Amino acid sequence: ESTSCRVAVVLDTLSALCCFVRDAFYDRLHGYVTEIDTSAAEAMEGVYAVITPDSDEVPDSMYTSAGQSYPEPSPWDLTVLRRKVRYVGDPIAAVAATDGQTADKAIRAIDVTYEELDVVLDPEEAMEPDAPQIHDPDQVENVQPGADYERNIEAQTEGEIGDVDAAFEEATTRDDWIVTETEWKTPYQSHCVPEPHTTIAHRDEDNRFHLITSTQVPYHTRRQLAHLFDVPIRDIRVTKPRIGAGFGAKQSMLLEPITVALMLAANRPVKLETTRREQFYAMRFRRSARVRMRSVVTQEGEIKALDMSAVTNSGAYGPHGLTVTSSIATKPLPLYTHTPNIRFEMKAVHTNLPIGGAIRGYGAPQGHFALESHMDEVANKLGLDPIDLRSRNLIGNGDLDTASGVTTDGEHVRRIRSCGIDECIERGKDAIGWEEVEQPEEEHLHRACGVALTAQKSGVAGDELGAAHIKMNEDGSFILQTGAVDIGPGADTAMAQIAAEVLGVSPEDVLVQPSDTDISPFDYGAYASSTTYVTGSAVKKAAEDARTHLSEFASQMLDEPVENLEARDGAVHSKQTGDSVTIEEIGYESIYGDRVREQIMGQASHSTDESPPPFGAQFADVTVNEHTGEFEIHRLVYAVDCGVAINPDLAEGQVEGAMHMSYELAVSAGLSFEDDGTPETLGFRDYGMPTTEDQPPLDSILVETYEPTGPFGAKSVAEIPVNGVPPALSNAIRRAVGVRVNDLPITAEKIQTEIDND
Repeated sequence: ESTSCRVAVVLDTLSALCCFVRDAFYDRLHGYVTEIDTSAAEAMEGVYAVITPDSDEVPDSMYTSAGQSYPEPSPWDLTVLRRKVRYVGDPIAAVAATDGQTADKAIRAIDVTYEELDVVLDPEEAMEPDAPQIHDPDQVENVQPGADYERNIEAQTEGEIGDVDAAFEEATTRDDWIVTETEWKTPYQSHCVPEPHTTIAHRDEDNRFHLITSTQVPYHTRRQLAHLFDVPIRDIRVTKPRIGAGFGAKQSMLLEPITVALMLAANRPVKLETTRREQFYAMRFRRSARVRMRSVVTQEGEIKALDMSAVTNSGAYGPHGLTVTSSIATKPLPLYTHTPNIRFEMKAVHTNLPIGGAIRGYGAPQGHFALESHMDEVANKLGLDPIDLRSRNLIGNGDLDTASGVTTDGEHVRRIRSCGIDECIERGKDAIGWEEVEQPEEEHLHRACGVALTAQKSGVAGDELGAAHIKMNEDGSFILQTGAVDIGPGADTAMAQIAAEVLGVSPEDVLVQPSDTDISPFDYGAYASSTTYVTGSAVKKAAEDARTHLSEFASQMLDEPVENLEARDGAVHSKQTGDSVTIEEIGYESIYGDRVREQIMGQASHSTDESPPPFGAQFADVTVNEHTGEFEIHRLVYAVDCGVAINPDLAEGQVEGAMHMSYELAVSAGLSFEDDGTPETLGFRDYGMPTTEDQPPLDSILVETYEPTGPFGAKSVAEIPVNGVPPALSNAIRRAVGVRVNDLPITAEKIQTEIDND
């Protein structure tokens, strides 16, 4: 059959691994594949191809699955199929067949022999000298600082502002300087995307690779595939249809290399789709973390020093290890950037557990849980209102944020040009009833409100690029192309609104095309809350470019100088005479008229060293039963300064969705593993995501400021609300019954244990 024949081919390489591991290797997470016998699978009717690490179609070049800038900051430690397995989820073989049932049957027929190795599951134990070594440093290309594979350390770094040790030393000599030390733990978290990872690969009529794939980073995927398969970038096309959410899960290149290799081996189109089971153990996750906090604060509430250290679990491989773990500090610490002495130390450590990756918040939820819970412990020790303590030390408009550069020697420090954090606090306090908490009549029930402040970024400072192209049809409608990826939050709608505002037309007249690397302008992709801020700025510039040409035609048609004209309400108007010509009339004139004909178009790129932070205040209203530890959340309120909301309804949707994700991190069962590391969480029932019945009432408040570096004053909003619920809930429980849960998830059992211990 020809390669252009669309056959139904279903493969799940991780299913391939899963079947073997569950039958023959599930209790052995670490070892070498010494032999693979595929003869029985290859002999089955309906099997088109079986590939292993030794197949000619499978490259053995190293790469990283992280979809980030070039050169990638993550280590190149992966191969397409693995001769050494490091966790339950490593792909070792793949089958292409006529249907999924045949493929699964063939997978089970493959006979694999392993040489076992010892495993290590805890990051602290993994750094011990006698721990099993997961990676050979000679086989990994790693430019990250501090890599020490003999101790399973993927990356480590530290940074300091001022002299932290001197501040703690001085605190030992003063009665009015108070030292507080705390420790916090956060678990793995799954993205729980509605649509699992899916990729289709085929050769087009020019024999090029064409991938239709659920990705947040089509251009990064194209570049990485070109490296892996040693083909020119021009011979790879990546098309991103509208996908069922990403949350960072699809910022990694996971299925595409295996799909291409199978397509080459089967000589026909191949479709690869993961199952929900595989999503829960073999994809990417929010990495677990242990964060230690120390502070020096005066009795009046002035912060003199903050000392933060973090150890995160990278799992078996290292995508995003340095950058996520660094973000544990560089995203929340700017809230208190006035602190004269700040230090952060981090280690990203390998274990034989699932792989940490990019996920909404990107290190910030772990950091906010530690920092904002710690701030309440300080307030409690000093006898201060927790909001008063924060307000005395908060960042403000016009400040120079140095804390965000603590790990980079001050690179990309930010001048704050828009900050509504004070208004967020006040409006959140009023909405939650901070001053009006009524205690239940039952003596064993106690009610209180908790607060946590949050900050984030708008893209990655100095490391972003978005581009846009817009063209006008003869009927006055427009086609807008960007390389950005709408993964569900409504980015295409926002892009249409930005372009329409500039061009003076309705957003319905701007058609936004899905990303396609053959057609769309370049874009780094949808991550780091960058789309509206970075790509939206490119769209605004491109629309302004098109408007210039539009105005030139209108000038000829109205016999008016360009400077007298303005585009609005679907027409170009003279500000002096009031005469106008419709956009549609200009469209036909520009293409079919008697004067100089021209396709009205605009294009632009946008790159910036700016990354203005949005700010927010999360509140939680909770009643706790001191006899059982059970708690009821009456309400969650989040007030956010995201600059000017391009689309308030979409922004509120982002806040509410992120609060749900944050609530899940705070209270759900999460991922669990047996003592030997075998995954126990294999579906939504095991995972314990809160349902609509479980979800407390949510209130979102948009606090408008104006960010001069963003399109029409906009900053980001997608990630920041995911940071606040765990610390706000922990703080509310602490204020209600006087005990602290410092390791997520927060459960009634943990609360009761602390009450009993207290």
